[in-house]
Amino acid sequence: MNIPNREKIKISNVILDFNGTIAVDGKLIGGVANKINNLSAIINFVVVTADTYGTVEQELAGVDCKIINLSKSKEFKSKLDVLNFLGKEQTICVGNGFNDRIVLKESVLGISILQEEGLSLEALIASDFVCKSIIDVFSCIENPYRIKATLRD
Repeated sequence: MNIPNREKIKISNVILDFNGTIAVDGKLIGGVANKINNLSAIINFVVVTADTYGTVEQELAGVDCKIINLSKSKEFKSKLDVLNFLGKEQTICVGNGFNDRIVLKESVLGISILQEEGLSLEALIASDFVCKSIIDVFSCIENPYRIKATLRD
């Protein structure tokens, strides 16, 4: 992806928060499974969550993504640990919560979203840009010219 006045980036991974980002009140948002399954042929999706509602495994059954439940993980203690493992320079992060602020800032591209569960001010400030829905984020991945147009100088 070429964004004017930035280094050329190649995206290999997308870290997605679960609640507030791809799910509302613990339930997967309509259309998310289909988008992830379609895009997983070209990009690796990793859902990182503390799983507040205890529904992540059930909601993402059959979805082509890796799930990292931080409340159960022995390997990772934070979203930043996952980002560092995957590589900051090739990973987009998407989130809405206060606990997403660090990975939004540290990733090569941080996208915050404002949906039903709200958007933390700290997450907003840490992100490169904002989308109004997770479906819009997927549309930006499908059509990177949208990202280029938003971030160009």
